[in-house]
Amino acid sequence: MLHISKQKRDTTVHISGDIVPVVESVRDLGVLISNDLQPSVHVNDIVSRAHKRAAAILRAFVTRDSSLLMRAFLTYVRPILEYNSIIWSPCAVGDIVAIKSVQRRFTKRLPYMNNKWYDQRLKLLNVPSLEMRRLRTDLCYCCKILFGLTGVESGVFFTPSPCTVTRGHKYKLYKSHNNLSIRANFFTERVISVWNDLPTSVNFSSFLAFKRCIEQVNFDCVGLIFR
Repeated sequence: MLHISKQKRDTTVHISGDIVPVVESVRDLGVLISNDLQPSVHVNDIVSRAHKRAAAILRAFVTRDSSLLMRAFLTYVRPILEYNSIIWSPCAVGDIVAIKSVQRRFTKRLPYMNNKWYDQRLKLLNVPSLEMRRLRTDLCYCCKILFGLTGVESGVFFTPSPCTVTRGHKYKLYKSHNNLSIRANFFTERVISVWNDLPTSVNFSSFLAFKRCIEQVNFDCVGLIFR
């Protein structure tokens, strides 16, 4: 039994005479959900597993070919760090840094990379940052929901912006005010600001066209904030 509340509860539940144990976190569809709804427990779990698998790759491969080692990392390690990121995408700096440390440590151990900055290593290896990939994943799923490419009704999560006399694209969404940080950092809230600020050059005619366009957008230059 998982209590999702800031208040402690003394409720005891019995099934066939046995007490149902109270836990602080539970795994649901591969994601650890904690009683405070913060992603730190899940982040710590995936970071630990990813570090172990990354180290195993460096031990197992005889070759020192950076491109081959990086391909192994992208195939066997990065999916651990990105699975269902829409649900648990972190907002705390500590969690963001912890996830980043996996890719940062692995790339630093590649041949001729230990004396270069992390951003330089990513550029040389032609690999995007994990933060950028989580941002693009959010935008792609938002696009799927809005254009009916999933089984989720768009009206349940998103409301079209009532303001029509604005710059930018015509698919802007209404952003509500949230008093709770947990709600503000939820997928359907955090993605709205970035979605609304997408440049007019983005093609919304199809999902594949949209995906290709956002891969070319320089989010730093257009002033978009992402985690």
